[in-house]
Amino acid sequence: MKLHKLSKTPEAKKVKRVGRGTGSGTGKTSGRGEKGQKARSGVSIPAWFQGGQSKLFERLPKRGFNNKRFEKKYALINLSDLNRFNDGDIITPQTLKDLGIVKKQLSGIKVLSNGNLEKKITIKAHRFSSAAVTKIEKAGGTAEVI
Repeated sequence: MKLHKLSKTPEAKKVKRVGRGTGSGTGKTSGRGEKGQKARSGVSIPAWFQGGQSKLFERLPKRGFNNKRFEKKYALINLSDLNRFNDGDIITPQTLKDLGIVKKQLSGIKVLSNGNLEKKITIKAHRFSSAAVTKIEKAGGTAEVI
């Protein structure tokens, strides 16, 4: 292979040089037209942009099943919140609501393991995290699922 024997590749295209003044045919506005966002430099309009009107997928009616309406939300409490009780106390959701630890019971109460439990208490709740159960039992208390 020698340099003087090389031929042009068929896919190679001549680059159009715009904005070169007279003779090129693409001077002044360089084929961008007059004014407007696309005539400016640095424009990047996403392919789905429709000139400020609502996007197509937003205009279409929403159909099908969504479980969001039926999801269960639990009122969350931490183990550190339960240190105000005395040894041997039995803590129920009603007790927590009366003391203002939980404002709304929602679908139930879930005990999380944040903090340390220093009291020997019995806790009745709808759900427990596994780490919370081990911490409660380590302190000598019990965790009962309602």
